[in-house]
Amino acid sequence: MQREKIALLLERYSCRDFRRQAVPRGDLELLLEAARWAPSAGNVQPWFFYVVTNARLKQQLARAAHGQMFVADAAAVFVVCANAEESATWYGARGGQLYVLQDTAAACENILLAATALGYGSCWVGSFDEALAHKLLELPANLRPVALVPVGPGEPAKERRERKPVEEISRWIE
Repeated sequence: MQREKIALLLERYSCRDFRRQAVPRGDLELLLEAARWAPSAGNVQPWFFYVVTNARLKQQLARAAHGQMFVADAAAVFVVCANAEESATWYGARGGQLYVLQDTAAACENILLAATALGYGSCWVGSFDEALAHKLLELPANLRPVALVPVGPGEPAKERRERKPVEEISRWIE
């Protein structure tokens, strides 16, 4: 059956119930490897990843994420940063405003899918105080934190959230 070929994508869910267990460093490195193989405009790869395992800093990031405390419960939080200047060097304003965000989004998705493949829970967190996260991590001026991705052993999804029907979100033009 063709659907089995995309089973990994269908298994992925946003985990917000982490078990507070460690993840081997080798698995975290594998997630970084997955992120760096994401597609990017012109193969510019305008991203930088911080892997936060420090408990105090995870707590602070959870507070920066408007109190989403599950962020602190994850074994690690990948902070995905965009380097707009790098994209703009090649693609001008469109690169610095759009392509860089598309590229980092692809890297986030690779982390999420790789985490699922390894049996971990993960969640894409975009709702956070960007300035505070920038300050907490002491990021250089050229990096913009665009997503927090907590990863770790998680509880299975209690229920699957529904998706809109394909007919509602697509149109064939033949």
